[in-house]
Amino acid sequence: MKICNICHKISATDQDHLDCIQKRSIEMEDMDFKNKLPEKLELSNNPQDLAVGIKAILEHLTKSKDKENKL
Repeated sequence: MKICNICHKISATDQDHLDCIQKRSIEMEDMDFKNKLPEKLELSNNPQDLAVGIKAILEHLTKSKDKENKL
């Protein structure tokens, strides 16, 4: 028996719990995804471009909504 390095509870095997290992892996993937998100969205390049993009999306959504209301 040994103590799991992740949850610090007793493990029946001489290794960390499998669910703890998987949970840590998922958390690390999430952190990696969060760190890369601004690069994927290109937010760090020019924040003013984001405002233009948001306006375009909102205009598109309102036009789509107007078309649905007319039908």
